[in-house]
Amino acid sequence: MARKERIVKHTDKELRAMQERGESKSSWAQAAAMTDAEIEAAIAADADEAGMVVDWTKASVELPQSKAVLNMRVDYEVLEFFRNQGKGYQTKINAVLRSYVDQRMHHDRG
Repeated sequence: MARKERIVKHTDKELRAMQERGESKSSWAQAAAMTDAEIEAAIAADADEAGMVVDWTKASVELPQSKAVLNMRVDYEVLEFFRNQGKGYQTKINAVLRSYVDQRMHHDRG
């Protein structure tokens, strides 16, 4: 027997139509009327949120830096390692290099 798919996709237009027909399971008016304390209490009562602490005070929006085009020679094994990681291997190579640069800059400052 095939497993029942629980994920349902709707467009914005479909969701608005459902809300207008009263088919929405969300009470947006009730949610908008909640105080911060009520929201915090509702989150604390949710078993899925148990023990989850998120500190948003240090959050920041980071815009991606522009990339430079580079033609570089690397060891074949190094390139194959990253290629075998699948899609996005160039992004992973960049992340490794970025990590190295960040560590060196931090070390050199200290």
